[in-house]
Amino acid sequence: MRTQVAIIGAGPAGLLLGQLLSRAGIDNVIIERRSADYVLSRIRAGVLEQGMVDLLHEAGVGERLDREGLVHDGFALAYHGVLHRLDLKELSGGRTVTVYGQTEVTRDLIEARHELGRPTIYEAEDVALHDIDGASPRVTFRAEGQARELRCDFIAGCDGYHGVSRRSVPPAALQSFERVYPFGWLGLLVDRPPAAHELVYAHHERGFALCSMRSAERSRYYVQVPLEERAEDWSDEAFFDELRRRLPGEVADAVATGPSLEKSIAPLRSFVAEPMRFGHLFLAGDAAHIVPPTGAKGLNLAASDVRYLFDALREHYHDRSDAGLDAYSARALARVWKAERFSWWMTNLLHRFPERDGFDLRIQEAEFAYLLQSRAASTVVAENYVGLPY
Repeated sequence: MRTQVAIIGAGPAGLLLGQLLSRAGIDNVIIERRSADYVLSRIRAGVLEQGMVDLLHEAGVGERLDREGLVHDGFALAYHGVLHRLDLKELSGGRTVTVYGQTEVTRDLIEARHELGRPTIYEAEDVALHDIDGASPRVTFRAEGQARELRCDFIAGCDGYHGVSRRSVPPAALQSFERVYPFGWLGLLVDRPPAAHELVYAHHERGFALCSMRSAERSRYYVQVPLEERAEDWSDEAFFDELRRRLPGEVADAVATGPSLEKSIAPLRSFVAEPMRFGHLFLAGDAAHIVPPTGAKGLNLAASDVRYLFDALREHYHDRSDAGLDAYSARALARVWKAERFSWWMTNLLHRFPERDGFDLRIQEAEFAYLLQSRAASTVVAENYVGLPY
């Protein structure tokens, strides 16, 4: 097999890149080690920056997003049981975010790729990348019991933190930066209307809590838990009891309980691998960086990587210039580190850290008080939350 761009991973980053390339007349093949059903079963976040919304429209998959997505002008912060609303639209000059589940983004992209007739190879086994620093990169794998080889000009590694793409780069060529947090998020999905019409981030002496949603009828709730906790040890009743303890009274009273559709614990980490290019291999999304979900940046960072990589590949094939490819890693990392900073800051502001003493807690309270009293500080948060420019 021969293609121009081999894309490893059929998550939203790989599918979005493939859709943009296909619409620009650039041949591509997506290789995914899981089944399509498995890809669609992943429960992920869904707060989309305006830049990602615009990019999905450019990819031709914005119709259902416009119809079903929930546009949010702000969000609430709760401290010591008191709600404080940040008006994102007013503070950021008219920009907003849209709540639309990552699963729905993935579904829209899969359907659009099918309509274009572009190939996606699911359940590929023994995927391996070869000659990524040479002139003839290729991907080998097994599909339907047969050994296959895909030759290409470039490889886009969109296969996540545990994927083969980053592992294919010689260790000496990569520098990694990591911060592992001493807690995780216990999340519960329930078919009940949200407790509030916008997201509520709550700081409490028992730990952080978040009221989010996937739609007007489906809610997603989180509570901070120690890393050693297990989701199966939490009944739905125990989860909702703990959630309510950490919320202001008016929000707690509005939480509608029901049987959980999904319950899991996600550990929190910050991670960046540099550079994001090695020869003809380009890393994008979680293959190159992880952010704690507090700032709602993971999916959006993948989209900005795709923006830069698609522009660079289009420039290569249409304009015969490699300037964009040569600048890709530096451009992407400049935005990645700003998002890492914001996500780290939000995590430090809102969570209880077991090793912190009284001084640290007072600093945390002072930080929150300054945020609420300073329009400049609130503007910084709003600008980062709605998304920095690409």
